[in-house]
Amino acid sequence: MLDKYIVPKIKPPLRALAHSLDNKQITADQVTQTGFVLGLISIAMVAGNQPLIALLFLLLNRLADGIDGELARINSPTDAGGFLDITLDFIFYALFPLGFAFADPEGNALAAAVLIASFVGTGSSFLSFSSMAEKKAISHPDFSYKGFYYLNGLAEGTETILCFAVMCLLPQYFTEIAYSFALICVITTINRVYFGYTTLKKMADS
Repeated sequence: MLDKYIVPKIKPPLRALAHSLDNKQITADQVTQTGFVLGLISIAMVAGNQPLIALLFLLLNRLADGIDGELARINSPTDAGGFLDITLDFIFYALFPLGFAFADPEGNALAAAVLIASFVGTGSSFLSFSSMAEKKAISHPDFSYKGFYYLNGLAEGTETILCFAVMCLLPQYFTEIAYSFALICVITTINRVYFGYTTLKKMADS
């Protein structure tokens, strides 16, 4: 919901950082891999009950995720790089709530499981429609900077990172935050399934 407003505003500084890294011959894939390692450290800090340190590495992970796309565009994006970026992002999103389950298995495990399950819904509906949209050459005017069709909804990247950040700042309320965001993810999934199905069906019938 917020990505189309936030991303265009942060692209210029990210592009400047990307040019600086490109001058040092650092590749987009290297930034993607480094970002994923930073994300794993964030999860480890969550599991070790160090949420503020986890927040720092979470922000570094997201910074890397923003830079790698800009860096890829400087040197022409590749399918391999796009695949790596998307895959590692989804793995990170799924693992992050698991850190809170490790930190407090009795109190957080069920909420973490529900949230991860809701991510399966948003992720699968997102990627499934993206693959169909590529076949049909459907584009989204608000997300032309993406290398694939970006099916928006209530729970997008910005909202997910804000949710993770609040979890780090208020870990004692993890279950309430996780259940609330899981509900938003369910609503997003239902919307995406309905929109995706009806859109593709109309195209097939026309």
